[in-house]
Amino acid sequence: MSEEKVTTDIITLTRHVLDEQRKHKEASGDLTVLLNAIQLGCKFVAANVRRARLLNLIGLAGGTQNISGDEQKKLDVISNEIFINALRSSGKVAVMVSEEDEEAIIVEDGLKGRYCVVFDPLDGSSNIDAGVNVGTIFGIYRVAEGSSGTVEDVLRPGNEMVVAGYCMYGSSANMVLTVGNGVNGYTLDNAIGEFILSHPNIKVPSRGKIYSVNEGNTKYWNEACQEYFHSLKFPPEGKNPYSARYIGSMVADVHRTLLYGGIFAYPDDKKSKNGKLRLLYECYPMAFLTEQAGGKAITGHKRLLDVVPENIHSRCPIFLGSKDDVEDVEKLYKKYSK
Repeated sequence: MSEEKVTTDIITLTRHVLDEQRKHKEASGDLTVLLNAIQLGCKFVAANVRRARLLNLIGLAGGTQNISGDEQKKLDVISNEIFINALRSSGKVAVMVSEEDEEAIIVEDGLKGRYCVVFDPLDGSSNIDAGVNVGTIFGIYRVAEGSSGTVEDVLRPGNEMVVAGYCMYGSSANMVLTVGNGVNGYTLDNAIGEFILSHPNIKVPSRGKIYSVNEGNTKYWNEACQEYFHSLKFPPEGKNPYSARYIGSMVADVHRTLLYGGIFAYPDDKKSKNGKLRLLYECYPMAFLTEQAGGKAITGHKRLLDVVPENIHSRCPIFLGSKDDVEDVEKLYKKYSK
């Protein structure tokens, strides 16, 4: 009986980031330290998600609501505290924006760094009682030249982000990350406590076979949306209809879209005039990742990363995924805007 070969030369997330850092002689290493803090936060949250039922972390936190109007779960509150503490203590962050906090968090001078981090600490937490995948979404900006680190440093379009990623917590913890030169996926090995490179150089297929949208809102959609999704279900003779897959947890739906292609959408409609998802810490990071993986992300009318946020909790419609699929939506929006 042959012995199982053990791989000893593994590529961890830290090693991968350090390898990238060496290619840029001007790099200070601050971003590497910051990404280590985010990793730590993700590991801590992953452990709490796995143990949530046993630790009685599921349920509402004293009947409170976050800034977006979602009822806060106990695990939401804990995850938020985990990330705030990990980021602040890294000494590399000047400004933090969290879905759970009404105001931006300005880090005190002794610990202030040159980066701003926007994040949703536990996206999809309303589904956690049902065992559905949840996740953390984050994006990183550099503090603007000459700024001491204010809220204005995050009120910038997504095309100025330098890093974006998410960590999905389910049967395994998977981190997907871009530092602006492609997208890589890592899986947490609980035995050694490290994220291991498992999905190098993720590329979205140019066209997919899956659409992901909340069809319960169909009656509120505009004509472009109605025609587009109808065309996927009732294609011309000789073409197969698309499959519908909608989990209701953005991280899980986007993760599947990145790997298998197709389209994920949360459009604006008569009920939600500006869409439902938040621009800074949900739409921008996912749009950045999608573009870096060869896909496309739009509001319907324009490139999503070019939208300028009005405030830190601005909402925005989103269509992202395979380039050809998203361009089909774009054509219909142009048709009806005329």
